[in-house]
Amino acid sequence: MDQRLLRAAVVGAGYWGPNLARNFAASDHWELAAVCDLDADRAARVAGAHGGADVETSLAALLDRDDIDAVAIATPAGTHHPIAMAALRAGKHVVVEKPIADRTSAAVEMVAEAQARGLVLMTDHTYCYTPAARKIRELVANGDLGEILYIDSVRINLGLVQPDVDVFWDLAPHDLSIIDFILPGGLRPQSVAAHGADPIGAGKSCVGYLVLPLPGGAVASVHVNWLSPTKVRRMTIGGSRRTLVWDDLNPQQRISVYDRGVDLETQALDSLERRAATISYRLGDTWSPALEEREALGTMVGEFAEAIHGGRVPLTDGTAGLRVLDVLEAADRSLADGGGVSPVRTGDAAALELAGERIGGGRA
Repeated sequence: MDQRLLRAAVVGAGYWGPNLARNFAASDHWELAAVCDLDADRAARVAGAHGGADVETSLAALLDRDDIDAVAIATPAGTHHPIAMAALRAGKHVVVEKPIADRTSAAVEMVAEAQARGLVLMTDHTYCYTPAARKIRELVANGDLGEILYIDSVRINLGLVQPDVDVFWDLAPHDLSIIDFILPGGLRPQSVAAHGADPIGAGKSCVGYLVLPLPGGAVASVHVNWLSPTKVRRMTIGGSRRTLVWDDLNPQQRISVYDRGVDLETQALDSLERRAATISYRLGDTWSPALEEREALGTMVGEFAEAIHGGRVPLTDGTAGLRVLDVLEAADRSLADGGGVSPVRTGDAAALELAGERIGGGRA
C-alpha cells in the first residue's frame, strides 16, 4: 500500500478552514500545500500559521497544480457543489465540511462524479471522529446495548442566529450524522415530522424538534435550540440490554452505560393464545468506558488519507452526507406542511451505495 505523504489544499480560510489547515499540517499523513481564499490576507494568515503553505486566490489556478492530491472545502454550503465538482474533475480527492451540499440533487452529482473517477469524496462529519462516537459505534456493533429501541438527542445553547439557515440546518446535521455513524445500517428513517418555532421573529426556526421513525419500530428524536440559556449536548441511546448516555460536556465521564431498563414478558393464558404483559425492571450497574483524548479532526484527516491510500470508502463518505441531506430536506417539507409527516427520499443514496461500495469496484 502506498503510504507516501499526501499534499492537501484547504479552500476557505474563514471559520472552519483554519482548523482543517492546522490538522493537515500536524498530521503524519499530510503536508499542507496551499490555502485558497478570495481574501489573500486571510489566506496568508492561515498559511503562515502552519508552516508557510502557498497562498492561492484563484480556485482554477489551485486545481491546475499537479502537486495537490486532495482539496478540503470549508466554504458556505451553497458553494460546496461547484467547488467539489471542479476539484473532482481536476482529479483531486475531496473532503467537504457539513452539510455536504445545500440540496440533495447537488450531493448526488458529487457522489456520482467521485465514483465515476475513482476518487475519494468524504464528508467532514467531525463528531463521528470523536473518541466517544467511535466507542458508541463499537458498543452498538458488538451488541452490548442489544437491539436499539430509541435515540434521543439534545443540542441546545444560546447560539448565533445564522443569516442563511435555520436551526435545523445549523445544528441538526451534527446529531443526524452521529446517528448515521453509530447505527449499523446508517440513518434510514421512514419519515420525518418536524416542528419549529420562531419566537423572536428572526424569520426562521430558532427552536426545533425532529421525530424520525426507524426500521424495526425504533424511533429517534432530535431537539435543537439557539435560544437556551444553558448549553446541552447529550444523546441517549436506549437498547434492549443496556442504555447509553453521551454527555459531551462532561469531560470526566462522557459516556455512561446503564444496565437498567424495562423488560416486557408475555405468557399464554388459555388455548386462545391471549397474552398478558408483565413488566419487570432491571436495576444493574453503571459503568463508563475509558476514552482516549484525541482531537476529532486529526482522526478525520487520518481517515481521509487511509481511504485514499487504501482505495476504499471512508467512514463518512459522500453517501453519509447524502443521507443527512435526505432528512433535512424531508424536515423542510414537514415544516412547510405544518409539521406533517414527510417521507424520506433515500432511493438516491441507496442506489449510489450499491454502485460504489468501494472506490474502483469491490467491497471495502
